[in-house]
Amino acid sequence: MSELLVDFITTLDGYASGPWPGWWGMEGPEYLGWAGGQAEATYLMGANTYRQMSGFAGGDVPAGVDEFRAEEEASVDGLTRASKVVFSSSLEDPLTWANSTLVRGDAVETVRAMKEDGSEPLSTIGSLSLCRSLLKAGLVDRFRVVMFPVITGATGAERIYDGYPDVALEMIDHRTFDDSIQLVEYRPTVLAARGT
Repeated sequence: MSELLVDFITTLDGYASGPWPGWWGMEGPEYLGWAGGQAEATYLMGANTYRQMSGFAGGDVPAGVDEFRAEEEASVDGLTRASKVVFSSSLEDPLTWANSTLVRGDAVETVRAMKEDGSEPLSTIGSLSLCRSLLKAGLVDRFRVVMFPVITGATGAERIYDGYPDVALEMIDHRTFDDSIQLVEYRPTVLAARGT
């Protein structure tokens, strides 16, 4: 049976992005070494993440950036080589990013079957609504967050936890990189809705 990891990179106040460079410009060598050494997985994503990441793989760079740094290029190259499953009703086959499979069916049921029939780890990338749906369905085995030391209350975009159910988190790992970046990893348990 495959294990599913929801994996987020966030600001301290829970934003996934904003008008900042990748990793908010605060990555360090210890974090980059760890990130580059992660085990292979099949990556799960939605259409918006696919469009953005495949654009990066095709040479597009974020607004305000002249070119990717070497570590960002290496990260995108690794994703290009990896197996990817994209859930979308708006994208068209064939997908142009190498090793990408389009699934138009129900993401929750598809991932449930992938977990039951597979042995390779599954991991999300971005795709906030997909991650929320998979967590609500009780399919997430591990929930990992890497928090960067920045608060982006004025410029942050994509609040991660809006719309989530109540979830109890059992810590299974934690680590600090470069004396500033914090990783926390949990086993999640979705709690029954509580009365008001």
